[in-house]
Amino acid sequence: MKSNNNRVILAIITALIGLLMITAVPIITQVSLERVLVELAIVVEGDPKFASGIKLFGLFYPIWRALIFVGGIALIAISPAINKGEKWTYPAAMTIFALPSIGGMFMFLPYISWVGGFPLPMTISWLGLAGFWVSIFLQDNPKWVKWAQFFALTFIGMLATHAFTIGIGAQRMLMTRPGQPLYAGLEWWILTIAGEVNWIGTILLVISIPFLTLRKKSGWWLALVGSLAILVIDAPTQIIRTKTFDYLYGSLLAIGVLVSLLIPFLKNHLLDESVNSNLDAEVEI
Repeated sequence: MKSNNNRVILAIITALIGLLMITAVPIITQVSLERVLVELAIVVEGDPKFASGIKLFGLFYPIWRALIFVGGIALIAISPAINKGEKWTYPAAMTIFALPSIGGMFMFLPYISWVGGFPLPMTISWLGLAGFWVSIFLQDNPKWVKWAQFFALTFIGMLATHAFTIGIGAQRMLMTRPGQPLYAGLEWWILTIAGEVNWIGTILLVISIPFLTLRKKSGWWLALVGSLAILVIDAPTQIIRTKTFDYLYGSLLAIGVLVSLLIPFLKNHLLDESVNSNLDAEVEI
């Protein structure tokens, strides 16, 4: 009975979050973007090096809004299947919940930097995180499996957000770099690899989410490679570019993911050895 009640609750929450993703989120995104662009345009008048931010934010805010919108449609569509207890809905919903969680946090960072005040885009992240965490704890899994997934998947989402934003920041600076089209020294050409590696790491981390929810070793490896790649590029970039601590924060978040993946107690609860053993057997055959 408890499991059935959990499914009903989760189905209702999923549909409600999906509805908000296609109604409220588009408006919040547009209002946030307008405010960022207004403030940034004022800054650009006195300091043209920030002009690239207008183009990048004008591009990526709508992209994230579109992803979240389609994700909202998907959540509404799968909510009846969640109510029926169909297993495939858990990894699907978790991947979709990651979209507003990551996208909202990305939109929050420029907003808090240029606009200030109440962090309007953070409400988008709250929607995704609510679905993310509720889904974990309403699953019919042992307690420590839920907590292992909570820690690992939350850190993965945080790192993915930061890595995507770092990639945007690298592009923003490269677009207004001195001495174009050349690169004026190590502190500039390092950005040509740091940004792209962070973006690739973001993709690997997001792809790892549905596999980790299924407790598959493939998800663990995707998250491991993604976080290691980010750590290996962010650490030296921070040493080279000391004017900001952004790459230090990325390194610390990557370490957080690695800790959640590599501590034996957490790893044992993240992975289902019976599932992974069967997969290994099929490969050997």
